[in-house]
Amino acid sequence: MAAVRTQPPSPAGGFMTDMYYVGVDGSATCIDVPDGESVMEAAVENGVEGIEADCGGAAICGTCHVVVDAEWFEHLDPPDSVERDMLYSVKHRAPHSRLSCQIRMRGAYEGLVVHIPESQR
Repeated sequence: MAAVRTQPPSPAGGFMTDMYYVGVDGSATCIDVPDGESVMEAAVENGVEGIEADCGGAAICGTCHVVVDAEWFEHLDPPDSVERDMLYSVKHRAPHSRLSCQIRMRGAYEGLVVHIPESQR
């Protein structure tokens, strides 16, 4: 039997999922993200430093690059071929790199941790 979500719905009517952005200095910011919103959109809306998102989520610039915490990486949906191709061009690429515009939040990602690289360019 699936667990029942008990947190209140978001203003848009969906559920909110907590996630953490870890900056270069090691400080973590927790944000309640509406299910269905991308990790990039939540970062931009909440002023998370280091996520530039120049293309607005089209997966064509790589300026929303994050490194997913190792314990979370295998739990996310895998990147598609467009994202994989773009990841080859990002600076500070790591084995668990992803484009935050391509990660859509949902309840199963409660507590997701992403690390922001030193720079996006």
